[in-house]
Amino acid sequence: MHSIFVTVVRTLLGFTVLFLLTRILGKKQIGQLTHFTYITGIALGNIVGDMVVHRDIKLIDGLVGVILWALLTFLLEYISLKSSKARVLLDGEPMIVIKKGKIQEKALSKSQLNIDDLSMLLRNKAVFSFANVDYAILEPNGELSVLKIPEAESPTRKDLKILAPQRLHIPTEIIVDGKVVGENLTEFSLSQDWLDSQLKSFGIKSVNDVIYAELQSDGRLYVNKRKEKNIK
Repeated sequence: MHSIFVTVVRTLLGFTVLFLLTRILGKKQIGQLTHFTYITGIALGNIVGDMVVHRDIKLIDGLVGVILWALLTFLLEYISLKSSKARVLLDGEPMIVIKKGKIQEKALSKSQLNIDDLSMLLRNKAVFSFANVDYAILEPNGELSVLKIPEAESPTRKDLKILAPQRLHIPTEIIVDGKVVGENLTEFSLSQDWLDSQLKSFGIKSVNDVIYAELQSDGRLYVNKRKEKNIK
């Protein structure tokens, strides 16, 4: 019983420390998975995992190890923000793999990609033919940025000379699962009375009857009632 209790305590402590350190290190650790952030994530996870499972590792030693690793990571990330050379060293740099419609074989070789890999990355961008690509750039996080040839690009409203409607707001949730998101009402200078009047226009008497409501870009309210009854 004592052994289980110790494991539970170690697990909770390790989870808490790892969660806090991940939050401190920032969203880049998750959103932009470069080689450096990938290695950092694995290392932190392994240190915490060993601290939880292996009893011969003192708890304080495990905590010192994971905190020190996180501090070193934070320091290197800070240096990379201030130095472009350090940023290239840590994260790498973009690589042009297709230039003016021509596949760059040397760039592919440096990136350790073959033609099949490049085809897959293009298909992930909804590009199914190399003939439609003007430039393709392999980003440090492994994503492929694609610039199509003009003939293959989708026309914009400007191209078609269509007047674009004015965007008053960014689409924002106002009601979620029967609860009003008050900070969003405040953000757009909207009152509870305004919301109540809008709901009444949809024949809705209570916020609890709404599973989701969204303020649309043109200022109108989109409402989705419970029991899958959609009202627009």
